[in-house]
Parts: sequence; structure tokens; C-alpha cells
Amino acid sequence: MAAPSSIPLKFTVRRCEPELVAPTKPTPYEQKLLSDIDDQASLRFQVPIINFYQYEPSMEGKDPAEVIREALAQTLVYYYPFAGRLREGANGKLIVDCTGEGVMFIKADADVTLEQFGEPLRPPFPCFDELLYNVPSSEGMLNCPLLLIQVTRLKCGGFIFAVSLNHVMSDAAGLAQFLFALGEMARGVTTHLISPVWERHLLDARHPVRITLTHREYDVVEAPVTTPITILPFDNPVQRSFSFGFAEVSLLRSLLPPHLRRCTTFELITACLWRCRTLAINLDPDEEVRMLCAVNARSKFNPSLPSGYYGNVFCFPAAITTVKSLREKPLGYAVELIKQAKASVTEEYVKSVAALMVARGKRIHFPNVIGTYIISDLTKAGFEDIDFGWGKAVFAGPSIGIGVISFLMPTKNKKGEVGRVASICLPAPAMERFAKELENMLKHQPSEGKKSKLISISSAV
Repeated sequence: MAAPSSIPLKFTVRRCEPELVAPTKPTPYEQKLLSDIDDQASLRFQVPIINFYQYEPSMEGKDPAEVIREALAQTLVYYYPFAGRLREGANGKLIVDCTGEGVMFIKADADVTLEQFGEPLRPPFPCFDELLYNVPSSEGMLNCPLLLIQVTRLKCGGFIFAVSLNHVMSDAAGLAQFLFALGEMARGVTTHLISPVWERHLLDARHPVRITLTHREYDVVEAPVTTPITILPFDNPVQRSFSFGFAEVSLLRSLLPPHLRRCTTFELITACLWRCRTLAINLDPDEEVRMLCAVNARSKFNPSLPSGYYGNVFCFPAAITTVKSLREKPLGYAVELIKQAKASVTEEYVKSVAALMVARGKRIHFPNVIGTYIISDLTKAGFEDIDFGWGKAVFAGPSIGIGVISFLMPTKNKKGEVGRVASICLPAPAMERFAKELENMLKHQPSEGKKSKLISISSAV
């Protein structure tokens, strides 16, 4: 396990005044309803994504901030709801008021090179608050910009593109669709643009409202008299990331019985992280813990959703067990639970979740306990493929974990080998126990007789 650097990277970021970038042409002034999946309480937060780009000799003399700013104004003509503002209607229903006011945009310069961030790039990143500045009064849900974008130019000629998205507007696939369009506008290549589709009514609850399935992910968790539950938030959380290359994945797979070894890499790594995290947070053995897997449900619809639909189309099916069972049973037990949870997601499941949101007033939320853990798989979102003219990103994904949410992102090591990196957020003592549990799991001797070493990159508080 690699030790974190004893000398944290420090640099200065000089920002221009934040500005609103509006569509280049007049757009419809109208109000658009979000779907019953979009405006659930669990999605009412901002998601930060950060992309790093290298110097590109063919773009010498071009300013990435200005190129992206101009392309943004053009792209908003098609994605004009992003230039609007959220309002709250009857019964808490969120509405996009398409005012054309624009999205927040910041140009900045940093006295640092891309190489100084280390190789390979891994979250958490130093001075992230300077690379995606939190403009005062801009982070609220209502009457605030729905996107904030900052382009920070580096001394080496590379740059950092960072965006903060109001999650009720889009999921990862929807945001990636918008950013791909932005990249094509920046490159002047618009022949492959996917026409954006709103049609949020497609994910509304049916009338009359019918909750047809059980949704344990939204349980109201009540503690037994003898087993108090641990409530969020964490005290003094730290961020850390852990990498899983071919060797680590192969070793973990060797710990499974033969009938489970064809499970997906996501299922395997998620089971591993869930088990290690549960042991690290020192809960009562009889306390219930749950893993919520963010499952993209686009492929579950028949007929299919329109290809340009950019709203939220995912659910959080829950795998549930006790601390004792997760600790004492083999890794395959957790894999089985996760596979079963994922398999439960169907078109009917999504419609039933929408009905639940309506029936319980949209304020329904995930259990606010430390025993709840969420993992979102972004390895297929394609953020790293977004090209503004400077080539593909050398790293792309969320900068940090968010509370009980971890993100699984694609990565490459120095040899160009593809792997995955997981962002973890825990209190410092629990983080040390987590790292130890993971190290111990990866010390198991696989059936092939190969050993593996975990690479860990750390650490911002």
C-alpha cells in the first residue's frame, strides 16, 4: 500500500469574476415539469465532476476557457432548460422555469502543471474548492443556476474542466450527453449530435398511483431497543481512493465459488468495498446494513426511452443483511445479495418507485444511518471521452466521495493498463481500519497461486 505524500501540493488559483452564460439565440420561455424520479429528495444535491486535459500542440494559441465558453452558449440553445431556474409547484413538485438566464461560468488560471498532480491522477485532488469555486448564493435548489462550470488553465498548457450539476436535472448518462454535445460544439463538429429529449412525463407515476413492489432502499430505519443505530453525519471525514487493477480483480474473483466467478467487476468490487466498510465502522453485530447500487434502468424499458432523454433513469435497489452475516460469511455471500438487488430493477420497478415518491410526498429519503452505503458505477459513463479539441481527458470523474456515496471510476496506470478507482469517505479512524481490512482481503492466496498488491492514493481531510 503506497503511503500518502508527506508534502501536500499547494498552488494559487486566480479567478475572473463569475459570469452567467446564456444561450446565443432566443429559446422557448416555458415551464417544464421534472419527473417523479427526478425530483425525489435523495437527488436534491450538487454533483461535482472534474476533467484533466493535457497540452495539445495543435491547439497552440487557443484559449480553452474561451473556446468552451463560446461552445457552452451554443449548446444551451438545444439544452435550454439548463439555462433556467428551479421553482417549486404544488405538493413540492419541482418545475424548471426556462428563463434563459444562463449557467454560471468561471475562467481561472493556476500556477501549477498537470504533472504536479501526480501520475496516475487519482482523487481526492488538492485545492479542489479552488478548481470548482462555490459561488456564494449559487448552490441552492431553487432560483439558482443549474450548472456551474469552471475552466482553469495550467502553466503547462493543459487545463482543468470542472462542473457542478444539480442532480435533479440529470443522471451521469444525461450529463455525459450534454457534455459530449458541448465538446462537439467546441470542436466545430456537430454532425453526431444527439437531439435532446425532455419528455419527463415518461418517468412519472401512473394514475391512479400504484406502488406494486417493495422498496427497502427507502425504509424508515428504526433501531431495536437493544441495538441503537448510528446516525449520520460522520465526524471529521477524510477522503481517500483505492485502485483495482487486473491483479486485484483477479485475486478477488479467485475468492468466489466457481458459479459466481462470472459476476461483473462492479458486483465484485462493490461486494469487497461493502464488506470492508462495514467492518471498519464498528457497528453492533446485529445491526442491519444495506448496500444501495445505483442501477441505470434505461435498458429496462420496452418500448425504449428516446435516445436523447437526459433525465434521471436510475434506481437504488437495496441489498440488506446484518453486520454479523457480512463479517462471518464469505465474499460470495455479498456478491449474491448485490446480484439479486440489481436483477430486481425492471421498468415496473422504476414506475413503482415513481409511485412511492408521489404517495409519500417526495420528501422520502434513504435511511440516514451510517450502515447505509451507496456505490455509483461511472466506468461506462464516458466522461473521460469528452473532447473539447485538446483530446480526451487523462482523468474524469467525481472529485470526492459524498458522505455515504462512493463512486467507481475508470483509470489507467503508468503502463496504460485499464483499472478502476473507488472514492471512499470515512472518519479518519474508520478509514485506517478500512484500508487494513482491504489489505487483509487482498492478502488471501488465490487458487492460481498469484499474489497482488493494492495501490492506494490518499488523502485530503
